Amino acid sequence: MATMIVYYALSILTSYLLLWATYQIFLHPLSKYPGPLVAKFSDIYSAFYSYKRRLHLTTWNNQRKYGPVVRQSPNKLVFSSATAVLDIYKNDRTTKPAAYMALGPGLTTYNVFSARDKHLHRARRQLIGQALTERSMRTFEPIMIEQVDIFCRNLLSQSQSSTPANMSVQTRRLGLNIAGLLAFGYDLRLQTSDDNRFMETVMDTGTFFSNLWLQFPAGRKLRIAFLMLSPLRKLREKYLGLMENMMTSRMSLPKDAKHDLYSFVAEALDAKSDGLRQSELWGEANMFLSAAGGTVTTALSATFFYLSRNQDAYKKLAHEIRSTFASSSEIHGTALAGCTFLRACIDEAMRLSPPAPGILWRDLAPGDDSSQPFVVDGHVIPPNTVVGVNTYSLHHSEDYFPNAFAYRPERWVSSSDEEKKISREAFAPFSVGSRGCAGKAMAYLESSLVLAKSLWYFDFESASGELGEVGAGKVGLEEGRERKGEFQLYDTFSSSHDGPYLKFVVRSDNWKDLE
Repeated sequence: MATMIVYYALSILTSYLLLWATYQIFLHPLSKYPGPLVAKFSDIYSAFYSYKRRLHLTTWNNQRKYGPVVRQSPNKLVFSSATAVLDIYKNDRTTKPAAYMALGPGLTTYNVFSARDKHLHRARRQLIGQALTERSMRTFEPIMIEQVDIFCRNLLSQSQSSTPANMSVQTRRLGLNIAGLLAFGYDLRLQTSDDNRFMETVMDTGTFFSNLWLQFPAGRKLRIAFLMLSPLRKLREKYLGLMENMMTSRMSLPKDAKHDLYSFVAEALDAKSDGLRQSELWGEANMFLSAAGGTVTTALSATFFYLSRNQDAYKKLAHEIRSTFASSSEIHGTALAGCTFLRACIDEAMRLSPPAPGILWRDLAPGDDSSQPFVVDGHVIPPNTVVGVNTYSLHHSEDYFPNAFAYRPERWVSSSDEEKKISREAFAPFSVGSRGCAGKAMAYLESSLVLAKSLWYFDFESASGELGEVGAGKVGLEEGRERKGEFQLYDTFSSSHDGPYLKFVVRSDNWKDLE
């Protein structure tokens, strides 16, 4: 009797699975779209490549194999066209999927990044954005320059000891330090002291798992991360304590004591009713630190990498900086606005190695009552479908960027107006639309100051030997990582990376300004 029960149970289960698989492959609303077979059944496909930190490359490979529209998961379509960028991200009907809560600090409090409700997002964006406008950056710029000068002094010290500098490490500490000062006027001293550098490990781990659950929402319920993160529990608590100290020390001062994020949001965001760590202020601050520090790190590391390996661009940029300014004190935001090749070098680096290389998912906002179909690049999107554009694929499309894997800053300045227009429409390192990165002005100012001052004080080149190859592609690495001239990114929603290691040499007596 027991054997018969087991037999019937297995028969029913097998029949169900066959029917379900048939539906997913042949009858599902997205069944006509090509993609990997495994992806038609589960988000585990995306989770696996997120775990390997190469979802951007896997998606790019899939789009070369299957075409510009790929079924990435049972209910997800990923595109790779400029038209799709407009249809998805510059569309008032779309919002972020509920899975974006995985990118929040406590998974319960919405912030400007994770908010689905358009009214909440608009209000938070206007509030937070006040600290990031070009006008605000002009006020904050002297503090930023102080940190950039510390960065250059560190490079001077390494040049005097003939020690190559790891630009991913150096720029990250700079970026996080500036983010802490802009958020709460708090100096983390990451560039000069080891005390708070543990936060980098905590942030890297948090970003990695957040991206994993963004791609595989059901995985969060399995609580796998809690087991894997157990060894970091004490370090995480130390990080939370540092965050709390940053915030409470700023809250003890008058609102206008410093020009920082807190001075703009103090009266609007609750920080006390449910405890600081569950507050709106905590949610916004935690995301602000990560976003403000990470984007610039990738932009700068990539630009240093490509300049060190492309001598024509390096020489042209060095000439632009050194012929425009007569002293380091003249290097500031307003003057840098005229350095068109500098901006082109940064843009070309972010095109090749975008700070967020993967997919920014969107779906229709809850309660969308439009009678019009949701159309993306000519495709009518069925209800309950999540859509997005793979930034890496878009930025490496020959349709928009001829010789797409070559570092050619000239494409942004010397191409025809029509060619530049086509390229600009497909250039989305900060995303676009109402959900685009609010810190764009900050990122460009910081990147421009760092590169200009570095080239004012120093010449640089790749380190010799194996150290000089860190960060570069290599034959024999994973598929998509074979190109030696490409700075390698590891997709954690934002980007993680290592290198390049550069050797800096002082230029004439300019370095004495740093003493």
